[in-house]
Amino acid sequence: MVKKSKFPDVPQVNELVRPTVQALLSLGGSGTNQEINDKVYEITQLSDDVLNIPHSTDGRTQIDYRLAWARTRLKLIGLVENSSRGVWTLTKPNLNINDYDFELIQQSFDKKRRKSRDKLKINSEATAPFELADEENPNVPDWKEILLNKLYTIRSDAFERLSQQILRESGFIQVEVTGKTGDGGIDGKGIVRISGLLSFHIVFQCKRFKGSVTPSQVRDFRGAMQGRTDKGIILTTGTFTREARKEATREGAYHIDLIDGNLLCEKLKDLSLGVKTKFVEEVIVENDWFDSL
Repeated sequence: MVKKSKFPDVPQVNELVRPTVQALLSLGGSGTNQEINDKVYEITQLSDDVLNIPHSTDGRTQIDYRLAWARTRLKLIGLVENSSRGVWTLTKPNLNINDYDFELIQQSFDKKRRKSRDKLKINSEATAPFELADEENPNVPDWKEILLNKLYTIRSDAFERLSQQILRESGFIQVEVTGKTGDGGIDGKGIVRISGLLSFHIVFQCKRFKGSVTPSQVRDFRGAMQGRTDKGIILTTGTFTREARKEATREGAYHIDLIDGNLLCEKLKDLSLGVKTKFVEEVIVENDWFDSL
């Protein structure tokens, strides 16, 4: 019996594979996570209500979570590759999308997943990529969910200090937490220096919650920035609505950089702030090799 989806209006992962390829083609063969997601939103023409459905507590929306798995599927069957800088690239930039049977792609993915689970049974200490937390294993939390759940428990001033440290470790200087009341939501300030020559003053706002930042909150923060800084950053453990992202980059207004819960987790991992990466040796018994003797 086919299991009913908890979010029937959100396309399943297998339904997002083809739009993901279409998005990459329209972007010239490569794109960042957000560029690909935004282009898929256009292609699928999903409503804003659907686009803003949160995924559990891992800092992403449900559609973005499934799009991440769509990219993973394409990578596993060799159609895309990704760099350490988070850029996804088609392995065949001039491919004709009509030459690909995405039903067969789904079958190929299922075959690789079964093999991965077989390896896991052989070596219980191995970590198979499909067992981390996908749409078929919703009860298995991934590291981002665990990390965000921890961040929800710390005090607001601790989250401000963490944001300060993230900016410092990322190359910002003179980073201060101001935390003044009635300061229009500005929690801190700093300076970013480019190539040792140019410098820009920045202010930042910290939002430690599970919800979505709205466009009105972005506008309020921009209002507080006026005449006081060159750039603004909002860091949140939650998400940004699509309208908030549009507002942050609205033409003719101060552009504001947005760091959502998902990107926040990635930054903490990259900077080794409260997150350690452990490489585990995986030993695989090749049954086919012994059968060929």
